[in-house]
Amino acid sequence: MQFPRQHRNRPEDSGLQWRTTVVDGAPSRYLVGGTGPGVVLLHGFGLANRTYRKALEELVRRGMRVHAPTMPGFGGTGELPADRTSVKGYAAWVAAFIRAVGITEPVTLIGHSFGGAVAIMTAHDSPDLVGRLVLVNSVGGSAWVDGRGMLVAMTRRPLWDWGLHLQADLLPVPELTRVLPVILRDGVPAALTHPRAFWRATTLVRTANLTAELAELGRRGLPTTIVWSKEDNVIPAAATQTLRAAHEEIRTITVEGRHCWLIADPTRFGEVISEALTFTPATGAA
Repeated sequence: MQFPRQHRNRPEDSGLQWRTTVVDGAPSRYLVGGTGPGVVLLHGFGLANRTYRKALEELVRRGMRVHAPTMPGFGGTGELPADRTSVKGYAAWVAAFIRAVGITEPVTLIGHSFGGAVAIMTAHDSPDLVGRLVLVNSVGGSAWVDGRGMLVAMTRRPLWDWGLHLQADLLPVPELTRVLPVILRDGVPAALTHPRAFWRATTLVRTANLTAELAELGRRGLPTTIVWSKEDNVIPAAATQTLRAAHEEIRTITVEGRHCWLIADPTRFGEVISEALTFTPATGAA
């Protein structure tokens, strides 16, 4: 089997390089760079690792060793088999990726949006690989406030409501000029290249409830930080609150901005992650 050629690093890459590894028998390109504590970033629904390039460069500048894969079905990475297209299946793929790139120490696993749900499950199922968890505007909460102001299960949130609020999240300036171009560049091709995987993942976004797994991580004493932005139109405050309530040792950081604030403001993202790296639960490891 012939794999894609690896691209040489360029000066403007700020220490990030494209590399290729094999995960579950299929090639996967990823971004890697920097030295220091190991960090793995999982992207949001419909996006790819390159969407977060400036945010990743900020982490490298702050002294972190960063790996950023593109998960199956997005950004050119092949789809998961239909019978493995679940949050658990994505988590197994992430665990295989971490092992494939030769990471030997537990990492800080950062998940944005859908990547947050995958990060929770990865930490739950592969505790030897994850030493710290950071959930950024994460999918996985169990509650939603409907149009009548009633608190209901997230599974009852219709797909059109997700799309409506994502549109509202992208429209305001100044974030529009920084966020919308990368969303269009990475999100639209994902839907066209892997339509089956895209729509399967849509179902996972709508139905994922990871509060029980997050509670178990609390019992294990895993340092966990939840980051949420005040103007997030995609992940409602009620959903984030159910994640925060999973266990009392979760640290929470609230920032300005919308659902994709870390793309719009990579400097603030670097500050938040640097702060999260210092967090240790009061109870210590279980």
